[in-house]
Amino acid sequence: MEKLPYEKPYIKKLHAGVMNKFGTRSGVQPVKSIDGVLVKTLIENYGSPVFVLSEKQIRKNYRSAYRAFSTRYPKVQFAWSYKTNYLNAVCQVFHQEGSWAEVVSGFEYEKAVGNGVPGNKIIFNGPGKSNDELKTAIKNDSLIHIDHFEELNQLLILSQELTGKPRVAIRVNMDTGVYPLWDRFGFNYENGEAWTALSKVIDSGKLHLAGLHCHIGTYMLTTDAYGIAANKLCDLAMNCQTQLNHKIEYIDMGGGFPSTNTLKGAYLPGQDTVPSVDDFAEVITSTLLNFGFANEDLPMLILESGRVLIDDAGYLLGTIIANKRLSTGKRALIVDFGVNVLFTSFWYDHQVSPAQDFMPHNENMVIYGPLCMNIDVIREGINLPLLNPGDQVVVHKVGAYNMTQWMQFITLRPAVVLIDEQQRPHLIRSNETLGYIEEPEFIPIHLKANK
Repeated sequence: MEKLPYEKPYIKKLHAGVMNKFGTRSGVQPVKSIDGVLVKTLIENYGSPVFVLSEKQIRKNYRSAYRAFSTRYPKVQFAWSYKTNYLNAVCQVFHQEGSWAEVVSGFEYEKAVGNGVPGNKIIFNGPGKSNDELKTAIKNDSLIHIDHFEELNQLLILSQELTGKPRVAIRVNMDTGVYPLWDRFGFNYENGEAWTALSKVIDSGKLHLAGLHCHIGTYMLTTDAYGIAANKLCDLAMNCQTQLNHKIEYIDMGGGFPSTNTLKGAYLPGQDTVPSVDDFAEVITSTLLNFGFANEDLPMLILESGRVLIDDAGYLLGTIIANKRLSTGKRALIVDFGVNVLFTSFWYDHQVSPAQDFMPHNENMVIYGPLCMNIDVIREGINLPLLNPGDQVVVHKVGAYNMTQWMQFITLRPAVVLIDEQQRPHLIRSNETLGYIEEPEFIPIHLKANK
């Protein structure tokens, strides 16, 4: 029998991370690829920083959410929240899956029309609709969600010129046990304002009341609030049917479901604490089914989910510029992306992963962006291995809001890449250039420099 060669024993330090009560370990692992495409290749081809979106994950999230509701309730329709991420390629993925469009401005409305969404499948929310925007929505038979009495009067005046009736809903705000109340938008349930608005719409004879809408908050961590909200909207719908002889066609529960990002200051990671879409679906659909509607009178259920459908499909890839020691002795990393493009770093403790192998030693450090501003902090404290200039990192769960709330400030905004289901990357938004930024600018003649 052949004798095996001698290997000298060695000790290797393991960094498995601290186990919490849910059994989850928080050890750092390298992330070298996204959907089969190397991080290094993405940065080489599209620059650093660069946003990357996974089409496979987007579709998976949508189908899972739709299944959670449609297996519990007979009439379900999702409407993609444009403000969450209105890049056209992203919107088209959701529309291919069967989602309508939910918009909150004339700008977003135009994008939805440009994306080929039929007018009768566009929900027009928001408190600031102009006369021209309302006329367009009416012409296209869109669903107009009324936010305040001024808008209701605005629509009544416009409807005098029409032969048909614009399809409308009213937005309702209410006490769901979550504070502070989101009572800035819509008509209040408790003080009777919502019922007054409903009565005025029906009594006018000029508008068709199609539905009721609420959006009770964002990143909601309790399912009970949705049960309360659904119950109050059902109450209004039933009263419309019994007292005003008018059947409500749909109840729109808005969005607000959380992703598994970890909120700043949270004791445990988001993946261990946030309710699932199934949890929200169980509470909402049970409330509707058990309220007392006859089967033929059950309203359609509309969901305007955004964040929960796309956050974990988005990544931000970047590069280490430098590391240094602060006066306190704490290590600091400087990366090539700042809070101007990673707006959600003000809300979340984003997971940040090295994109290459690393030495086993970990250290608590702060991550700064490249902006010449003291507020440019990506992470105030995070355990990472020692990284060197030129090393690359991956920031996780950045798909929601960063590509709509980002700012051109000091640095130019980066490219956005979509990886399709066949692991092929596609540029869906090019990185900005100086020419793009200066295009709307004009210089008076007396200020033009002599060249």
